[in-house]
Amino acid sequence: MPFVEDPTVFLADFGVPVTSGSTSGLGILDSPGEYLIDEQVISTAYTLRAEASKFGSLIYGASVTVNSVAYTVIDNRLLDDGVFCLISLQKT
Repeated sequence: MPFVEDPTVFLADFGVPVTSGSTSGLGILDSPGEYLIDEQVISTAYTLRAEASKFGSLIYGASVTVNSVAYTVIDNRLLDDGVFCLISLQKT
């Protein structure tokens, strides 16, 4: 019998509200990482781990609100078995 993963259990303790259009759920927002070149900040990257069934189809330029803060999608990719996706974001 295959193991069925329940993403809501994983997100229950650390998840924050995520909304894109009419879709809402929980996600885990990772603090920004800064990319430096010659001691200058080139960009700040935010990543959101969320349910792929809800947010896996978001594409570049899509609007997302995470914990009441507006972001724009840079990249979206499925993780491991496809239950979760990892969305790269920038603040809007």
